[in-house]
Amino acid sequence: MAQFRPGPTEPPGMPLPDPLPPRGRPGPDPSQAAIDAVLDADLTEGASTGTGSTDAGLAGSKEFGRGAGFFTKLSTGTGAFNILGPRRWYYAFSGFIVVASILLIIFRGFTFGIDFAGGTRLEFQPDQGTTVSTTDVAGVVNDAIGVEPDAVQTVGSRIQISSEALTAEQVVAAKDALTAAYSPEGGVSDSAVSETWGGEISQRALIAVLVFLVLVAAFLWIRYEKRVAAGAVVSVLHDLVVTAGIYSLVGFEVTPATVIGLLTILGFSLYDTVVVYDKVQENTKGLTSLTRRTYPEAANLAINQTLMRSINTSLIALLPVAGLLVAGVAILGSGTLKDLALVQLIGMLVGAYSSVFVAVPLAVDLKLRDPQIKAHTAKVLAKRKADGITVDADGDVVARTGPAAGRPGTPVPARRAPGTASNPAAAAASAGLKAGAAPKPGVRPARPQGKGAGRTGRPTGKAGQPRRPR
Repeated sequence: MAQFRPGPTEPPGMPLPDPLPPRGRPGPDPSQAAIDAVLDADLTEGASTGTGSTDAGLAGSKEFGRGAGFFTKLSTGTGAFNILGPRRWYYAFSGFIVVASILLIIFRGFTFGIDFAGGTRLEFQPDQGTTVSTTDVAGVVNDAIGVEPDAVQTVGSRIQISSEALTAEQVVAAKDALTAAYSPEGGVSDSAVSETWGGEISQRALIAVLVFLVLVAAFLWIRYEKRVAAGAVVSVLHDLVVTAGIYSLVGFEVTPATVIGLLTILGFSLYDTVVVYDKVQENTKGLTSLTRRTYPEAANLAINQTLMRSINTSLIALLPVAGLLVAGVAILGSGTLKDLALVQLIGMLVGAYSSVFVAVPLAVDLKLRDPQIKAHTAKVLAKRKADGITVDADGDVVARTGPAAGRPGTPVPARRAPGTASNPAAAAASAGLKAGAAPKPGVRPARPQGKGAGRTGRPTGKAGQPRRPR
């Protein structure tokens, strides 16, 4: 049988038609091809955002996570929780505890230590093996000088009595009464702090908090943008007010250690917030040029991806603080250690809550006021409605109720493997064959016909004519 070889009259480099599928083998299913085309578009669009590898890698794990238990969903971090959906409830709850904290601060107030309020402090160490009641000590002082002590605390093995500023005669009378009642080793010592000194300490503490807040706002404004910075600053103020309200409710003494602890937990809250913000920024890079996710959906995925990290960080930080509080109250007694541990414990719990349920939701709602983000959200929702697509809280497709892609009723071109013709029937007809028929030996391929044919000056030949073997 003669073997087909290109003749001298054929233009060099003329591409041959794409090979036809073997006879009897069914072609691609149009409906499956349409679904494959949509999936390809989704993956391509996700890859162009810089998160395509994440989207492709999480697809299988998310399907698994939807039917898994709570802790499995939490540990995978694939976006199984709709955290930002009920954010109005978070605002209501946070607003309630903030208002309650402000009312506590106004009507109940704080128990300021001697370093802030000024006054006189008496201190002594009872005999070993002697149990001394703080209530009895307060009664002894009140009976001696007619002044009720502001606080009587057990600090380690020593007893501390704090009261308003006493005169020299009152100090002597109180010391004599305590010596007669308890016969302490080393006697009773006294110290005094003026109200002016306490006022200066309070003023400096307030200035330190305000400077911290200003620096935080400036850093976040430069690192992100004004709407995101506003969400973080509101979150820090939320932590500050709620921590102060709980401290007022408990009634612990406010000391310089309390202020130090407060600044520490504000820094911890800011750290956790910035971690989540960085992930949100990563997920939303190039978001407006695509239609895969809205801004809230990308932010919800970011929270899911960092939620387990936030929980682990908070637990690791809370364990030593809780041990410090137990040691300060149960072992060493009341004092500076207890004040520092309590404010840190409360602040870390409130900060972990606010970084997820206050800072990010508020930043998302403020970003939705941006005209560019608002227009992008409307565009994404309109496309989904036209495509008949239902998504989850992260913008991933969970159901299709209409055409797979494009406008309603518009067919989607099927995917074809590399090297296959886009229209097999047309390719077969151009070669002088029936659609689906096997090629004939020695049949010359068809040449383009029409205005562009034969411009090279060489004969184009006739389709379907066998060539003579040489």
